[in-house]
Amino acid sequence: MPKSHPAVSAWAALLQVHAKLVPELDAELRRATGLPLSWYDVLLELDGPDRLRMSDLGERVVLSRTRVSRLITEMEAQGLVRRESNPDDGRSAFVGITERGRERFREAAPHYLAGIERRFGGQLDHAELETVANALRKVLSPAELPDPTAR
Repeated sequence: MPKSHPAVSAWAALLQVHAKLVPELDAELRRATGLPLSWYDVLLELDGPDRLRMSDLGERVVLSRTRVSRLITEMEAQGLVRRESNPDDGRSAFVGITERGRERFREAAPHYLAGIERRFGGQLDHAELETVANALRKVLSPAELPDPTAR
């Protein structure tokens, strides 16, 4: 397919935006709160009443099983999360957020949101943001979409 093909052009733009903004957001969040963006993403997924299986958490934050396990070990050492054995399946574990993790998440949230607004949302008007969000949701299957009632 030539580069001028609309799907290739859209895909390239998506990758370029991701490659540019993720490191910028990570650096900003680290400077402001000491939390890496990957840790914030984990805390964001865990900020609720339920624990998640490690495998489910890995899918939500798009990390390999090995990487999510390493990340949880690092975060556990900082008191942000806790890992618990799954009594029904000895091969899997649950992970939950601690009160310290919840505090750090709430401290970081305004910086995270401001960074997204400054670098992404502020460049597009409301209608464009809705169009981008709706278009990208179409790519995911319904099972992969986050449950809007979950938060």
